[in-house]
Amino acid sequence: MYTPAHFAAQPAAIQELLTVPSAANLVTMTDQGLLATLLPFVFDPEAGELGALQSHAARNNPQWSTPATGEALAIIQGPDAYISPGWYPSKAEHGRVVPTWNYSTAHVYGRLVIHDNPDWLARHVRRLSDLNESGRAKPWSVDEAPEKFIAGQLRAIVGLELVITRVEAKEKLSQNRSAEDAAGVVAGLRATGQEPSAAAVERVRGCPLS
Repeated sequence: MYTPAHFAAQPAAIQELLTVPSAANLVTMTDQGLLATLLPFVFDPEAGELGALQSHAARNNPQWSTPATGEALAIIQGPDAYISPGWYPSKAEHGRVVPTWNYSTAHVYGRLVIHDNPDWLARHVRRLSDLNESGRAKPWSVDEAPEKFIAGQLRAIVGLELVITRVEAKEKLSQNRSAEDAAGVVAGLRATGQEPSAAAVERVRGCPLS
């Protein structure tokens, strides 16, 4: 990933991309070409030296059953948004501004491990559900569904674990703009209902800008 030094993601930002409930595009190279699937995941910091992304796919999905050659890649996307040059105060000063796109992303590389084991899958889906249900007034639990129904659902999926070997992460969040222009970006994003992207710009600046 092309990452100028001022756009390199800090460790705390990488940790957030890995741990906040999300989904990632899993990409594998095979003898049949590239295969990709968008999958929800859970980050397990105890698996391997750098942790692992644990997920699952439908048993009928050919990506898990087609042997991967070399590293696999998971692409995690954080908040992203179009940035209008009209939000920059500097536009009125000299007009030398153009549109751009703000985003946070992590490219997570590793070794793909297949888990076709009911016990592993049962632990995984429980952990994935608990992660995404946390914070709800009445969080749903796997235990609320009939045991035989859950067993049938587990038979229809296969576990996928990306044991991480390296992570490349980038945050392009108006770090190259003046404080005044960044404040204009935050105000513009909030005015268009894009709070996560606005908060991300404030985070890299270390203070509220609106």
